[in-house]
Amino acid sequence: MHTATDLPLDHLDFDNRFARTLPCDPDTRNIPRQVTGACYSKVQPRPASKPQLLAYAPEAAALLDIPDEVCLSEDFVQVFVGNRLAKGMASYATCYGGHQFGVWAGQLGDGRAINLGEIKNRQGEHWTLQLKGAGPTPYARQADGLAVLRSSVREFLCSEAMHHLGVPTTRALSVITTGDPVLRDLFYDGNSRLEPGAVVCRLAPSFTRFGHFQIFAARNDYDRLKHLLDFTLRTDFPHLGPPSNKTYLAWFSEVCRRTAEMIVHWQRVGFVHGVMNTDNMSVLGLTLDYGPYGWLENFDLNWTPNTTDAAGRRYRYGNQPSIAYWNLAQLAQALSALTGHPEPWQQALEIYQETFAQGWQTMMANKLGLARFNLASDSALCTQLLTLLHQVETDMTWFFRRLAGIETQADCAGTEVPELLLPSFYRPEQLTDTYRQQLHQWLHRYTLRLQEDGRPQTVRRQQMNAANPKFVLRNYLAQLAIEHAEQGDFSTVNELLAVLRHPYDEQPGRENYAEKRPDWARNRAGCAMLSCSS
Repeated sequence: MHTATDLPLDHLDFDNRFARTLPCDPDTRNIPRQVTGACYSKVQPRPASKPQLLAYAPEAAALLDIPDEVCLSEDFVQVFVGNRLAKGMASYATCYGGHQFGVWAGQLGDGRAINLGEIKNRQGEHWTLQLKGAGPTPYARQADGLAVLRSSVREFLCSEAMHHLGVPTTRALSVITTGDPVLRDLFYDGNSRLEPGAVVCRLAPSFTRFGHFQIFAARNDYDRLKHLLDFTLRTDFPHLGPPSNKTYLAWFSEVCRRTAEMIVHWQRVGFVHGVMNTDNMSVLGLTLDYGPYGWLENFDLNWTPNTTDAAGRRYRYGNQPSIAYWNLAQLAQALSALTGHPEPWQQALEIYQETFAQGWQTMMANKLGLARFNLASDSALCTQLLTLLHQVETDMTWFFRRLAGIETQADCAGTEVPELLLPSFYRPEQLTDTYRQQLHQWLHRYTLRLQEDGRPQTVRRQQMNAANPKFVLRNYLAQLAIEHAEQGDFSTVNELLAVLRHPYDEQPGRENYAEKRPDWARNRAGCAMLSCSS
């Protein structure tokens, strides 16, 4: 791997605080093994034979002070596929553990993620760059450390889609095909096939996970646990003050708040993560690791996009708030050894519940166009609505977006579903007389509630359209973009990215990207459920 100078990306300002400050694995062998007493291992990306830029996100590049012309350069491709380390880069993989599907899994770590280092941009912000799919690390656990095009496109698009939706998330800079085939068994059913390989470059102020702390607590390595927590406080939470027992609890309280705010956003837009293990939870409250995720199309509280979770449905849409709480409780348990008193950590967990409850109420008020959430009346109003949406196949995105068009003074005393809302339902035959009557009763209560607010309809609709996106990364849209990319046509990925930059706008001429799930996609691979195979 060459390190030529005077190339465009050699002018980036790297300030690799994680690698400079925290203990490094002294063993340089890149083989699967247990790594103890260290936060990371040095590792080099695996070279790609014929890399080609599939897409990049200009907004993410701007965070790194990388202009468009550099993003389109050969140097950009070589660096962000892992063929060349730019000046100042320090590549490494980190050690962490975690609970997977509720069971402690021991050491996990960056099995196919390689950090390139940490950039300090012109605004003084720090951004860690990470390649996903650039080869094995000591944490690969017998896997190859690679990623395929389909999962890479999905992660790239969803990272940026979530950002533009206003959801806290890691970002994606680029997706680059490697020219090298990767063997994968999509559904773990023995039908392996070769797929095109790709590498995503993702970025975040930090990729620190709950599991980074859990692994040291599980090993009773409290010196490293304290070292990592003190480092995290100084770099990512300096506003809380110098490390101390009091600051530790203040930090955990903030992690609880940020996590609750993130989950409220997930529920607002209908995002289902699919694999909410503790090693996939960010201490910054960012959506992390876009694997078998999915978007609610028909509103189903029990839906999970993950085939591995199909039986237990632990990570189903309706269970995400309680799983986040459970994961925070595991983090609290890991950290309580530092203070010797678990009670304050348990008390701090209440902040998650309080923040989520308040955030959910505000979120639902915005989705329904209410001036504020009235606990006495609006709890029942929301519960009744979500029950109705769950009873029949109702497109969540379409329903809430179209609900903004309901006239405040409308007479909803009949039994006909308003024509405005009819397209929201996938199966009109499910709309029985009983259901129609219940829906009309709810609409009547809803319009009375809007009249109580007495606000202009234009104000209400503007509020609702700012909370209810018209465009989301529907599962079938992502699959179509992947299939085109696998045939060498990258235009659909880039067009879809352009649409997802403005999810709340009408975007005339792009209505096809807002269409409901077509029947052909109901049970099609990649459009309904996915596995962790990538």
